[in-house]
Amino acid sequence: MQQAIAVLDSGVGGLTVVKEVMRQLPQEKILYFGDTARTPYGSRPAEEVLAFTSEIVDYLIQYQPKMIVIACNTATAVALEEIRRRVNLPIVGVINPGARAAIGRTKSGVVGVIGTDGTIKSGAYEHALKRLSPKVEVISRACPSFVPLVEAGNFNSSETFRTVSEALLPLRRSDMDCLILGCTHYPFLCHPISEVMGQDVVLINSAEETAREISTILHEKSELAGRGEVPIHQFFCSAEPRKFQEIAQIWLGEQIWLMPVVWQVYQLRA
Repeated sequence: MQQAIAVLDSGVGGLTVVKEVMRQLPQEKILYFGDTARTPYGSRPAEEVLAFTSEIVDYLIQYQPKMIVIACNTATAVALEEIRRRVNLPIVGVINPGARAAIGRTKSGVVGVIGTDGTIKSGAYEHALKRLSPKVEVISRACPSFVPLVEAGNFNSSETFRTVSEALLPLRRSDMDCLILGCTHYPFLCHPISEVMGQDVVLINSAEETAREISTILHEKSELAGRGEVPIHQFFCSAEPRKFQEIAQIWLGEQIWLMPVVWQVYQLRA
């Protein structure tokens, strides 16, 4: 039986990471869990986010994955180190890869970060960025209204553009040339975010760098799937299965149209 890369998120946001993993590592089996019943995580207390993340990790471990990816920025900020301490598997988060990508792209030395309340309050991105480049200027802003738009599948409406514009208007007055999308839901809103911020600001989606880190770790452990393997992906959500499947199929597109996929609902405690 092929061992999977397990990916978890507070909802559909982690599908942005899944899409990039499927592109870079098409032979790898994906085991995804979106906690759609309890999304969003960003406004919840840290201890609650840790409890939810731990519960999902415990559930995924029964499938014997070879790696766990915490594709939620809030959960990465709150729970990554604790999960690493108690789980004997490679555990990958999305904050450090996003910071590396931004430092590699910025020319002005001014980097913006948008994320949930929990991620921004944690200071996790600022710490990661300054570890890589102590002189970098970091401008952070919480955008809690974005996740509900994505979970509803509302990516490009006039309401979405208005909400994005109101949230990001203060950032346009800065000298930033890179903006980290510090929530894996936010790449679903790339078009309106780019429209508001303008062509001179590069949007940093940590998914590409995260997928590279996954590939590197599996290569070093000699655990990459063999060529020619046809993975059977499994997608779990904790509520709203029709909406979850609809968004997943739209976002992943050709990556899953020709692949065997199992869709399941698993109800966690409220």
